[in-house]
Amino acid sequence: MNSPFGQFDEDALDAFNEAMAERFDFASKKDDLACNKPKRETHNGKSHVVRACYPGAPEGGKLIRFGDANMTTAGKPKEGESKKNKARRKSFKARHGKNIAKGPKSAAYWANKVKW
Repeated sequence: MNSPFGQFDEDALDAFNEAMAERFDFASKKDDLACNKPKRETHNGKSHVVRACYPGAPEGGKLIRFGDANMTTAGKPKEGESKKNKARRKSFKARHGKNIAKGPKSAAYWANKVKW
């Protein structure tokens, strides 16, 4: 095969591609995730990932990354929670209300469900 890096025969190129695939595990992460089961996984500044499966979704579901990895959230409501945390939760829900209403196809829906 002629390439800008020199000539390689097909067998050598195939062996190289196989070795790289094993080393870096190029398998799709989306296939490893269960439908609608959020998982904590930091990637590009996002804290969680979910394979969203809903009517009209692309085959195999849609991979959605959500949540700021550098942000501490209020978490689930707790007994005796501070006014500050209640206000943070209320502000998030008000700010993202339209997107939360879109359902499982939006990152805001999953952030609301998992982090707030």
